[in-house]
Amino acid sequence: MHITFAFLFATTAAVISCNAAICASAPPASSTQYWITQPVDHFGGAGGATWQQQYLVNATFYRPGGPIYVSTPGESPVNARYIDKSHFTSLAQRTNGLLVTMEHRYFGASNPMPDLSGASLRFLTIENALADFAAFIRVAKRTPSSVFPIPVVANARVIFGGGSYSGNVAAWMRAKYPDLVLGAWASSAIVYGRLQNYQFDLSFGRHLAQLGCAQRVSQAVSEVDAILLSNNSTQLASMQAKFGIPALSASDSAGLLAALITIYSMTPVTTAGDYLGSGVCSFFGNTTITATDAYAAAVRSTIQQAGLTQQALIQIGDSSLGIDNYALGQVNRVWYYMSCTWFGNWQIAPPRDSRLKGYRSQLVNMAYFQTNCPKKFGSGVPVPVDVAAYNRKWFSNLYGVSNVFYTGGSLDIWRDTTITTSYGTILPPARGSLAVLIDGATHAQDLGADSPSDLASVRRARSLGDALVINQWLA
Repeated sequence: MHITFAFLFATTAAVISCNAAICASAPPASSTQYWITQPVDHFGGAGGATWQQQYLVNATFYRPGGPIYVSTPGESPVNARYIDKSHFTSLAQRTNGLLVTMEHRYFGASNPMPDLSGASLRFLTIENALADFAAFIRVAKRTPSSVFPIPVVANARVIFGGGSYSGNVAAWMRAKYPDLVLGAWASSAIVYGRLQNYQFDLSFGRHLAQLGCAQRVSQAVSEVDAILLSNNSTQLASMQAKFGIPALSASDSAGLLAALITIYSMTPVTTAGDYLGSGVCSFFGNTTITATDAYAAAVRSTIQQAGLTQQALIQIGDSSLGIDNYALGQVNRVWYYMSCTWFGNWQIAPPRDSRLKGYRSQLVNMAYFQTNCPKKFGSGVPVPVDVAAYNRKWFSNLYGVSNVFYTGGSLDIWRDTTITTSYGTILPPARGSLAVLIDGATHAQDLGADSPSDLASVRRARSLGDALVINQWLA
């Protein structure tokens, strides 16, 4: 299950298309929206149809000869924080760089098609997404005045960066377009596909274990699972009332609880504390109440802290995850399509016979997810998705690729889909490349804005990345 809980930033943006007439000596606000025309299909399958891709620019630090730092927020809309309040911002300041963040096709306001029907989503391919970014970079190098609001030297060097799925994009851009992208910073890049990603739960358990509450959380999940699997409607309704969740089916309740209990696992761990500790484990530390009561208290607190309404909970718990809605802007539908057709990564409970501790119901299984693929996107969507073919094409192409800085957190819930897995680093070193496991860090934590509360391990990782960029790639 992929749920996006985004931090909201209020911005007022002017909508313009950059050209020589509007390029000024003083950089406009980084919230100003720009658009570039892209083919619906870079490979000729849409009859020459085009669409508009949105991007933002922070030119505050740019000086002639400086590099261009390109990023994408992946499955999120573009926001000025990606170029104003990230580690790349400080890196650009040190290197006289210009920052660009670009929306990924089918997310935010960047939509090649008028809806998200199965037929419209056929142009959502990795090849097309990468070609979008490559097309922009070519223009930025050849005729920068057509895409930037200030004068920029032609043929500027480009560093591509991103975290999570966006980290995949960064690494793939360096692998596929080395003539355009000098280097890539790929943080917590989920480059290795897993059809049955129960390792997601195991990673969550390691984080809970470090905080001392894994045993009680697993016990509570097992107790609640007995109710979910019982087919007893009275017990199910009583459990739902205790947890403060809507009257959903047993399987949808299971999916909702799995999403709610893991929310804090994606938040950064800092010297000020660990949100998973305060948001989950603090409740299980109270041994005067049962494990199930502690679980209920943690879930109710999460609902309150996140400001989730009952309607929002229904949307999260619905096994369709809103994917019945074909209107533009449905993040979960687009991500679900990517999971069905690209990399899988279905976040299921560990197999019952594995004796591995789980932190979600046995009802959150392959059937829970895969049934939706042909039903929601068309009979042509294969079940299961061919993750082996995906890995052969998109993971294998990273072997031997130079100038990629991979980072991963030891507490990252997605760790075993990155190259810094719990089993070790799964890509051999290449020239100008480096993989760093950040002790105590969670998902893509090194990409955040530099802060006094950063872990020492995060600061060290950033320093290693900066040295690679400045002293090797740009030297």
